[in-house]
Amino acid sequence: MAFDPSEHGPHLPAGRHRGAFARPDAGAASTPDRLPLAYVLPLRATGDTGLAELTGYLRELSRWVDVIVVDGSPPEPFARHAAAWRGLVRHAPPDPALRGCNGTALGVLTGVALARHEHVVIADDDVRYDLAGLRAVHGLLDRVDLVRPQHHFDPLPWPAWRDTGRTLLHRALGGDRPGTLAVRRSTFLAMGGYDPDVLLAHLELVRTVRAYGGVTATPAWLYVRRLPPTAARARRQWAYDELARPRPLLAALAVLPAAAAALAARRPGLLLRAGVATVAVAELGRRRAGGARVFPAHTALAAPVWLLERGVRAWLAAGRRLRGGRPDAEAHPVAHSTRTLRRRLAERRPDDLVLWVETGAAPAPAPVERLAR
Repeated sequence: MAFDPSEHGPHLPAGRHRGAFARPDAGAASTPDRLPLAYVLPLRATGDTGLAELTGYLRELSRWVDVIVVDGSPPEPFARHAAAWRGLVRHAPPDPALRGCNGTALGVLTGVALARHEHVVIADDDVRYDLAGLRAVHGLLDRVDLVRPQHHFDPLPWPAWRDTGRTLLHRALGGDRPGTLAVRRSTFLAMGGYDPDVLLAHLELVRTVRAYGGVTATPAWLYVRRLPPTAARARRQWAYDELARPRPLLAALAVLPAAAAALAARRPGLLLRAGVATVAVAELGRRRAGGARVFPAHTALAAPVWLLERGVRAWLAAGRRLRGGRPDAEAHPVAHSTRTLRRRLAERRPDDLVLWVETGAAPAPAPVERLAR
């Protein structure tokens, strides 16, 4: 799979050196004091599946950092969440003045506005930080504007095993796309937040920080546990996320024609060698930065499986795109290009403090807090 360095690697300005991104000394931050860090969890739930486990995680998390749950759930689940988390976290609905198709982005915009600290962790509801991970992120945000940790699945059922093949390939080629980010609040507000009208919110946020001129880091050694996805959830994203990334999309589209050409030429050995090479690359990613301690050896075998499925789904997604279709019938971009974002940021007026927010014609209810410098 082709790797796009503009999306994954650390973006270091002139004069910065990679030593600034070295792993912090764990012994230097061994005190049990709370960290000056906000943790924003955008959430939308329709049932109570996993509520007890999530509540236990939030209870432990709240001992270390300020936790803000921006809950876009329907009224009944919202009320149950409020009862379960009273006294543990700050529980609030998304700002009603915000408009956009992506609930995660609306939750992030609201949560960062509510945060009281400069350093803010943004995490999906399946992400599970430990204290060491939070300390590492906090230390990195002293030096950069945005951090992308490395997630790993635990436990490892079939959908997670298969997706780990993608993770290992991306690690070998530079970096992965995690379910969590960390950002400086001042940078987030100064650039006006980001567009909540896209399908891939995390990718849009990373690109907006880059377009603004922010510094990003992708520490391969910073491992954060993630609960496994369901097969349906994984496939919905896999089918469309490369539409916003032309070079990886072209590489994925080449997989099936290459396999068909090898079979037509009656040279199945080519496919075998390609599979072995893919496993070898994944193994390099598995061993990078001590990854063997969180990625079992057998996960490297998932890389050719994931690559073949990616090839099939890339053609399905491209075909639907050519026919004008989008997932969930939403006519919204997957994510904007960095070039487009640079142009939008350059064209903004000095008073555009909330660049991406559009309010309706009628007066909106009083927001929890408006984004401001």
